[in-house]
Parts: sequence; structure tokens; C-alpha cells
Amino acid sequence: MVLYELVTGSRPFHGTDMSEILASVIKEQPSYEPVPYELRRLLKKCLEKDPAKRLRDIGDVWELLDAAPAPVAAIAPVVQRRFAWPWMAATALAVAGLATLGFTHYREEPPRLTKLQFPPPEKGSIIQANGPPAVSPDGRRVAFRAVVDGKAMLWVRDLDSLVTRVLPGTGNGIAPFWAPDSRNLGFYAPGKLMKIDVTGGPAITITNANTAAVRGGTWNRDDVILFVPNAGAVMRVPAAGGTATLATELDASRKEISHRLPWFLPDGRHYLYTGVSSNPEQTAILVGDLESPKDHKLVVQAGSNGQYVWPGYLLFVRDHTLMAQPFDASKLATTGDARPIAEQVDVNGTYAYFAASQTGVLAYTSGGSGDGTVQISWYDRSGKVVGTVGKPVGVNNPRLSPDGKMVATDRLDAGSNNHYIWLHDLARGTEQRLTFSGDNSWPVWSPDGLRIAFRRMPDGKVLARAADGTGAEEVLEAANKIPMDWTRDGGFLLSATPGATPKTGNDIWALPLSGKDPKPLPLRQTEFTEWHARVSPDGRWMAYISNESKRSEVYVVGFPGLNGKWQISANGGLYPEWSPDGRELYFISAQNKLMAVRITPGAQFQPGIPQPLFDVRLANTSSSYDVSADGRFLIPTPVEQSASVPMTVVLNWQQGLK
Repeated sequence: MVLYELVTGSRPFHGTDMSEILASVIKEQPSYEPVPYELRRLLKKCLEKDPAKRLRDIGDVWELLDAAPAPVAAIAPVVQRRFAWPWMAATALAVAGLATLGFTHYREEPPRLTKLQFPPPEKGSIIQANGPPAVSPDGRRVAFRAVVDGKAMLWVRDLDSLVTRVLPGTGNGIAPFWAPDSRNLGFYAPGKLMKIDVTGGPAITITNANTAAVRGGTWNRDDVILFVPNAGAVMRVPAAGGTATLATELDASRKEISHRLPWFLPDGRHYLYTGVSSNPEQTAILVGDLESPKDHKLVVQAGSNGQYVWPGYLLFVRDHTLMAQPFDASKLATTGDARPIAEQVDVNGTYAYFAASQTGVLAYTSGGSGDGTVQISWYDRSGKVVGTVGKPVGVNNPRLSPDGKMVATDRLDAGSNNHYIWLHDLARGTEQRLTFSGDNSWPVWSPDGLRIAFRRMPDGKVLARAADGTGAEEVLEAANKIPMDWTRDGGFLLSATPGATPKTGNDIWALPLSGKDPKPLPLRQTEFTEWHARVSPDGRWMAYISNESKRSEVYVVGFPGLNGKWQISANGGLYPEWSPDGRELYFISAQNKLMAVRITPGAQFQPGIPQPLFDVRLANTSSSYDVSADGRFLIPTPVEQSASVPMTVVLNWQQGLK
């Protein structure tokens, strides 16, 4: 106990009073992350709860010291020779000597702050979208997402190696996060939450997860994983697998629309997360409690991911500057002012592209493309690129006008970090900006091609504006919704709620666009997550995705009466889209193939067997694609860069605060 406190500067067991401390001694394991690597095995044996496994006397200590790495083992014969008299004194001096060694070796000469960089994989680039990198708790490995030869996978750089290696079985994996053992890595794959042993072995499914809007993950020493598979609340699941349950609830008083980027604190019970509000001034890093989903505590106003690192700092980003603020993990509160430790850190929305270990290792990128450089391209049915639309920029959600002459997109403005609606004239090759205020996304054309509906943040309202840019914006729906589709007869605007709720998950709604006082109607309102609704050109069927089978699949129901129900995909599916003539329904499989389903015309819905067309790689997990009347596909694809920013690694970053 004395050695642990001397080496780490903290107590191994915690509690608010003596009874809680004693309970912690009996039930909990201390955290060994802040213990120097060379002393961990010794301390674990000294603090073993089972007396049969615990070190019995000083003789066992010498045995471990003899087998220890050179810096630790060197003290053993010195102490033995000098203090071979009474065993009690020897024990006391041995403990004092070991503690002194720890302070001499690790504290007397403060480790130097060291910066280094490693490049992306050969002929590849590091992808800043879809989550930050992950530094293992022991500081020995960095995991990140990269694309090489057009294929996105997870990669690991061992910091004691010159080689960056790919993790087989992580195709299209995103948002990696480490287990406490620094060996297993959690990540998201299409429709799944998975894990992999980075020293070898296959990727294993933990649970099914809708990956339409992945928001990070974290893993504690009790093998509980927190993850956010959509734009809603934080979920929890055993690392061994099982059914996911809600860990947080959105706070209506703060106008929260989603929770993101959880990070466990040392006690394994409390955790940081980012609560995103429709009012940007209320977006903040909070503390949650595994034992009480409704309880939370505000920590700091910030719109990025937050990470706690030993010996007591909260890391987060403001205006592309990485900040370190003293934080007391036992009191769940900051204890001092924030100070800058890195400039120009890449940011993509609420994802700040940094990560840190518990041993003083920090990794980040600077000067990257942020939202990701995307090229909207035309593909034929064989998967061949037959044209492009506009220049490579940070762009999402291309939607063709009803006459096929214009394309509406939402595009990132690097200066404001907001998205705005842009229009591309396909015949003339020109483009123009349609919206100028707020953060705008998810464009949807009216059936006559004269108006465009879109979502405006921070209030989440659904607005419409004339496609020629004239006139004022019109509020279609004041509630926080995301527009999905506009029926061909102009009668309904389909939308979806952006955040899951404990009772109904994401829901699909229809807003009647006629009458004096139209009220939104719930179309799919279940305990599951429903998303990405598309009505067939004849207005008789609605395709959508749902995770009611514990993974995302494509379904079709009658519209607007919701009569009948057909499951279209068999092994996972996302993003259904109808052909303009209604004779085919397309979707993207869990294997990232564009699938086509033949639809036989008639009074009854008669789908064929899904047939693969070609492999597809969307720009990110919340984008979409569209289909032209002549059967071409308009797809936003991440641009492969010939060169990419390197990863910056800082060793002993805390020295920069002194």
C-alpha cells in the first residue's frame, strides 16, 4: 500500500467514508495504469486479494526483483547486502528502497517532453472523419482509421516499431477504442459493434449496432462497454456480448439532441461524455453514472470529446486548440484553469482528432482535411466512374432534382465549421450557395423542383426555401426533425427524429402539407430505431431501415396506410433508394455492396431477390446517395490522397505545463 501511494501519488482504493473505502478494498481492484510498467507485476502480487496468491514474505519480493527488468532488479542485491539483519527492518527498507527507486528513476530527473511523427500507411491517408484515434492505456500503441488502395481499415502503430500494420477483419471499421489491457480493441463495423485482439485473432461481434451516426466508445476494467450507435443516447453492453441497454437519457432542460464520445473515469463507474444541445452554448462535457442513467453533472462547456488522463487532467479542444484542465476524478470536478498544450488540432464536428494514454503519451493530427475531402461521382451499374459533380470538398447527401438537372448538397464551410446548402447545375457545370445562416443539412427537393427543404441547426427546425434563392425561408416544422423525403404528389414531407428516446428510439414522421393546421403524423414509432425513409415514385410504398432484428435491415410497408410489411435485406442493409420509375429498390449491404431488388408492378408489393451490383464506399456513415432516370448512381466518395498529414506523437506531454 505504501509503495503504491509513493509511486503513483494516489490511493489504490477510494470512498467518501471509511465504510466505502473498506468495501472498495474488499471488492475492487486498484488501477495499475499509473504504475510504472517495471513495477506493475510486483505491486499486483503484493495487493492480491487472495492470501494464497499474495506474496508471503520478503523472500518472494526478492524473487520477483531478480526476474524484473534491469532498472528494478539492480536494487535487490544492494539492499540485501546492506540490510541483511532483522527481517522487519529489511522489509521496511526494501519497501522504502523500491519506492525511492520509483521516484529516482521516474521523478528525480523529469522525463523530457519529446515530439515525433509517423506517416500514414504507404500509398494511404489517415481519415479524420468517423472518430478520433485511440492511444492504448499503456501508451505503447496508436490505433486509427486509414484508407489504402481505396479500402478503409483500422491500423495500429506500435511506438517501439517502425512499421504500421493493418488489422485484418476491420474493413470499413471506424471509431476504435481500447480495452484496459491495451491488447483488445473495440470498433464499429457496418451494423455491428466488434472487438479484436491486436496481437492476432479474428474480429468478434459484440452486439448489433446501427452505424448511421457513430459517436464513440469506451471500455472499463469490469468489461463494460459504453457506445453510441446513433445520434441519440449512450448505450452499455458487456464486452463478452449481449443485449445493449440505455446508459444515459437526453436532458430536455438542456435541449439535448444527442450524447457522444463517452470516456470512463478511473473508478470504472463514472464517465465523461459530450452532451450536444440544439443551443450550441449549452453543448458541454458532462459526467454520467453507470448506476443512474438520469444523473449527470456538468464539467465544462466545450463542443469536443473529453478524455481524463493521469495524474488528473481533463483534455478537450476549443477552437482547434487542445487544452488540459486539472480535474479531480474523485470529486468529479475541475480544480484549476485550462492551459493549451497543442495548436491547430484537426476537428470534425464534435470529433477532435486527439487521444492520450495514462502514461503521458499524446497523439493528434494537424492540418488534415477535417470533414474529409469528398468527390461526388457518377457510377454506372458495373461500378465504373463515368463522371463527377463539382470539386472535391467536404460535402454530403447529394439529391437530384425531379428533372435531373440540378444536384443539392450540404457542404462544410471551413471558416465557420457550419454546413450550407449548395446547388450544382449539371448542364452548365456551375454551382451556387442557397443558404447563409445556421448549420444546414439534409436537403430534400419538392416534387415540382421549385423548393428545397432542409434542417437548420442549432434549433433543429425543418425549413424550405425557393430553389432559385428568392424569397424568405419558410418554417415547415418547428420540432427537431431531419427531412427524409417529399412524396411525389406533394402531400407529405417525411422526416425522422434525430435522437433515440428510451421508449421509441428514432422515429419516422409524415407532415401533411395541406390544410389549415397540419399536424405531424407518426409513421413508425416503436422501441426500435427507424431511419432513412423513402416513398416509392407511385406513392404506394415506403422503404426504411430498422434495427428491430437487432441489426439494421431494409423494410417496405404500404403508404400511407402502413398495410403489409416486407423485409428486403437478409444480412444487414442501409440506405434504401427507389429508381425513378419505381421498378427497382437499391440498398447498401453490410458488406458494402450496392444491391438491386427488382419490383414487379401490381396491386401487391412483389420484391425480387437482392442482386449485388458493385462495391461502394460512402464518404461517411451519415451520408447518402441518389439514382438518375438513366440508371446511374450519384455517390459521395472520399478522395484518395497521394499524401496525408502525419500523426504527431508527444511523449511526456505534461512537462509542457511546467
